[in-house]
Order: sequence, then C-alpha cells, then structure tokens
Amino acid sequence: MNQKNDSKDAAFDVVIVGGGMVGAALCALLANAGMHVALVEAQNTPLLPATLKLTQPTPRVSALTPVSQRLLTWLNAWPAMVSARVTPYHAMHVWDGEGSGEIRFSADEAGVLVLGHIVENDVTLAALNAQIAGHPKVSRINGARVEALQTTATGRWLELNNGRKLHAPLVVAADGARSALRALAEIEVSEDDMGQHAVVTTVRCETPHAGTARQVFLAGEPLAFLPLTVAGDDHYCSIVWSTTPDRAKALCELSADALGAALGNAFEHRLGQVEVRGSTHRFPLVQRHAREYVQPHLALVGDAAHSIHPLAGQGVNLGLIDAAVLAEEVIQAWRRGAPWGDERILTRYERRRRGDNAAMLGLMKGFKLLFGAQNPALTLARNVGMSGMNRLVPIKRVLMRQATGERGRLPTSCR
Repeated sequence: MNQKNDSKDAAFDVVIVGGGMVGAALCALLANAGMHVALVEAQNTPLLPATLKLTQPTPRVSALTPVSQRLLTWLNAWPAMVSARVTPYHAMHVWDGEGSGEIRFSADEAGVLVLGHIVENDVTLAALNAQIAGHPKVSRINGARVEALQTTATGRWLELNNGRKLHAPLVVAADGARSALRALAEIEVSEDDMGQHAVVTTVRCETPHAGTARQVFLAGEPLAFLPLTVAGDDHYCSIVWSTTPDRAKALCELSADALGAALGNAFEHRLGQVEVRGSTHRFPLVQRHAREYVQPHLALVGDAAHSIHPLAGQGVNLGLIDAAVLAEEVIQAWRRGAPWGDERILTRYERRRRGDNAAMLGLMKGFKLLFGAQNPALTLARNVGMSGMNRLVPIKRVLMRQATGERGRLPTSCR
C-alpha cells in the first residue's frame, strides 16, 4: 500500500472495491487522469509480472477482443502481457455435435488483423497491477474487506474490517458477481441459473491449434478448445466445458488420462489425442444482472453489475468497457468541476452500458436454449441455419465486428 493517506480515516476522489482486472483497469484510468484513488482488495498481496509463474498456463483465461486490446494498450499494460504470454487467434470454427451444421469465421473476412487473443487472467491482472504499483495517485489497501457503507450529502463512507474508514464522492463496486458492496447498497439482482457448471483445464493436443478457437455444441453443452501457445509450442489449448453439475463433478474426479480421453471423444478428435496438462476446476454458471448500475455516489462495474455465461468469452470484455465508459464520464465531470458522484453524471454511464450488457446476456441465454433443444425440427433448422450463414460473408462480417467488440459509442480509450 502506498504511504500517502495512510491515516485511519482518509478522503479520496474515488474508492474502488475489488482489485481484479476490471477494478485495476478503472483505477489506472482514473489515476492517470490525476484523480486520487483508493483501491480496496481482499487479497493480501497484489499479483505482479515478477511473481507470475509462467510454466504451465493457469486454467482461467479470457478471449480478449481487439477493443479490450486497445484499452490495455492505452493503459500501457499490453506490452507486459505480450512479453508474458498472449495467443492471437485468427479464426473460429463452431459446429453442432448433434448434426451437420457448422460455421467458420476468419480475421480476413472481418477485415481485422486478429479476432482476439486468449490470455490467462493472471497475465492481464499482473500487467495492470504493474501500472498502478507505486502510482502517486493510488493508495492500495490489501487484505481488507468492506463491512459497512454509509451515505452522506457529499459522498459515501466505507468502513473496512481493519478499522479504517474511507470517504469519497464516488465509490465503485468492482468486487465480482457476489459483490458485498452491492449487497450493502441493497441493489437487487436478477439471477438466471443456467443449470450448468463450467469445467476448465489446460491440455496439450496431438495437432497444433493453428491459431483457431474451436467450439462444439453437445446437446446444449458447449465445449471450447481455446488456443494457447506456450514457449513456442502451439499444441496447447485452454478447455471450457459447460455441462450438467453431475457430469462436471464426475469429469473433475477422473484421472488425467481418463479426462483427456473424454475430452478427445467429445471433441471428435478434431485435434487428435488430448493430454491434460493442468489442474481441473469447476464453477456454477449463473447469469446475473443488477436492477440498477448506479445510486448517488455509487456505481457498479464488471461482474458486480452483470455476470454472463462463458460461451462467447465476453465477460471480462464487457467489464473492461464498463470501466472505460465510467472513467470517461467521471473524468469529464471532474475536469469541468462538476460533482462526479452525482447520480445524474453516473446515469450517463448506465445509459451507455446497460443496453449492450443486457443484449449480450439475452444472446447467451438464447444460444443455450437453441442448442439445448432436443426437438428434431429445431435441430434441423439450426443446422441448416448455421450452414447457410456460413456462406453469407457480408452477414458474417457484421457478426464478427460485433464479436470483436465494435459495438455502440466506444470511449476514447478503446478506439
């Protein structure tokens, strides 16, 4: 933690609760503009590039869009990420395991250099932390949790479990899908239990991934092989298999050899034999959407505002754009001397982000319903539709531009 404002009670321009990728990005954006920011994080020690262990990849990865890449470049985090490990993908191949439908996307068709990059979450977080470590405008408070929230005429008071009290005209909840700060603010959340758990691990395949992200739908249970290149070896993939809770539990209890065989069979051996090279984890899939993103002197970003099925790998991308839009609105108000924690200012952020987030949540739910249906007529229709869409390059180009994050009015940091 920086020493500045290290008294028991301290005032800041903004307090951010949650030091994950979205919280760290927001902190960097605000601090770089000159605002004094406190970042409260439950972890005792921030992850930094020097502490990364880059042997076997970690199982939690994100498919970062070109828009997210531009934001991370703006924050000067991207070079450190590239020097650690990022894997560009230039193509996507999606097919229906219950039929013959398939669709392929390519960067050339989309008119972009890459469709995105597969990056371990730890790599992104460490690079962002490096940008705020020692920043003169950042006071980092690690190993602390919020216990109480109070509203005043000029802002919010936070009481931490270490006895500290923080005040700011704006407090931001970036503390994840089960946000404690959101609960303290009594903001309701709509929840949609997807009835699935995601199984994640790292594998090495017999055939190189060729810079292609692949996904097969197995009776509504999408299995993704996301390309990873480890020390020049392009046979690695990160696995995300969304399946029933019982099957997810059973998969995680298999030996490495048995799990590799199960993955290879489910994936139709499109990349040959599969060897599990990392630990296996599972987590429940629940889509959440906060009833409101803002209150006077309070805003929600990232998973605290919305959590999404990992089907399209859009979760962290949506959160990063949240951070960029909120920062843009807040900084503009701060620079002109307006009250940046005023609900009228914060509502501009909500208007710019809620529609896009809601549309993506609805799309993911629709995909699950469409590919989970066992009706033969619907199965035939979706297979014909996929194969037909594969031949319509102009429509595919529009879809790919959407998937790469080119939606709506982007903040300056993402252009």
